[in-house]
Amino acid sequence: MTWRVYLSGEIHTDWREQIAQGCDAAGLDIEFLAPVTDHPASDAAGDHLGEQVEAYWRDHQSAKVNAIRTSTQLRRADIAVVRFGDKYKQWNAAFDAGFCAALGTPYITLHDASLIHPLKEVDAAAQAWAQTPEHVVETLAYVIAKV
Repeated sequence: MTWRVYLSGEIHTDWREQIAQGCDAAGLDIEFLAPVTDHPASDAAGDHLGEQVEAYWRDHQSAKVNAIRTSTQLRRADIAVVRFGDKYKQWNAAFDAGFCAALGTPYITLHDASLIHPLKEVDAAAQAWAQTPEHVVETLAYVIAKV
């Protein structure tokens, strides 16, 4: 079985690549799914629908277009990894975690200990909390190899 793993959240570090490389090295049969991680492209996702004078409406329009991709891929995923970084607030990642919880899609949160308190509800619904991409790889290896 090929597992579909959605990688949600923070886009400013290489955590996705670390997980993909670790899973590849472990020989795991995984298809990775992800949002658009090019920040300017994501912000411009709805620009083709018409110019917006106010920044709010541009963001709103692009968020809705991005949501088509995100919701479709989350519905296809067998499991999600939701990464919260320390530099920016990833409200979209928290939304993705809630969407997974509503769908019944298992998810792993990935963040350091400094975010335990602000993410307590998100972590409470997660099946695991990882602090490093290596922890995620080890968790996926266990789950996939034991199925």
